[in-house]
Amino acid sequence: MPNGQASRQVTPDPAMPPPGTRLRPLAELDTAQIRDIRYVLLDIDDTLTTGGQLEAAAYGALERLQRAGFYVIPVTGRPAGWCDLIARLWPVAAVVGENGAFWFRYDRARRRLRRCFWDTEDDRRTARARLDVLARAIPAAVPGSAVASDQPYRAADLAIDVREDVPALSDSAVDRIVALFEAAGAQAKVSSIHVNGWFGSHDKLAMARRLLERELGCAPEAQASRVAFIGDSPNDAPMFAALPLSVGVANVRDNLARLSTPPAFITTRPAGAGFVEFAEHLLQADRRTDTTPND
Repeated sequence: MPNGQASRQVTPDPAMPPPGTRLRPLAELDTAQIRDIRYVLLDIDDTLTTGGQLEAAAYGALERLQRAGFYVIPVTGRPAGWCDLIARLWPVAAVVGENGAFWFRYDRARRRLRRCFWDTEDDRRTARARLDVLARAIPAAVPGSAVASDQPYRAADLAIDVREDVPALSDSAVDRIVALFEAAGAQAKVSSIHVNGWFGSHDKLAMARRLLERELGCAPEAQASRVAFIGDSPNDAPMFAALPLSVGVANVRDNLARLSTPPAFITTRPAGAGFVEFAEHLLQADRRTDTTPND
């Protein structure tokens, strides 16, 4: 080497997108691109919430979107018990939970909660027995990890806490948890707080597509232009990959090293403030479209 210097290996910056990828500022998502959006899908933890809390501004943005005529649909890794409450009490059209294990939708006219699961009850019962084994084995194998505190409210998966109610685990520890799930034949997805594992073919995207097409009347060929998604985590990668109108809140940069596909656009602000920024962008474009004379 010149001057007798040894070559130095350069470690990629995990806060940078993969080579050849550009995260476009949200401002570049213009009115012409979003005039047809009617379905707003969103992650919850660290996308809608900030520091583990749902702040007034973010909740207010949900309500403004709903009142403007958008179908607002959280797509989350959170459990069935939480999603029951979300479907009933939040200003949303439906909710997809446990990384696509089900959707819940509250029929307000009939005062009835409708539930649709990906797998049958028998399949879920069989899977639960296998997950119960992993619920004992994984925390024993990975010091510092724990079964998530919301596990009692889950119907179809196992959540291992890696940084919600436990001190944040290292990347290598998180990788170990993923490997243990996969060695048992389960799927495993990393969120901003948990590693979720389950037996089955579903994920956030598959169940969101089923809900959109079969329940909300949005045909597959229309979803590219009528559906937008905003998230922040590795388990959002299928949504980012499938939907051209995908957005990451600013803290998605913390997870780019684990994202097989990053979002197309990014907000300037993180977490709930980033969601508010995105909602206002949609609402302003919607108002401009409403005042444009018809051809």
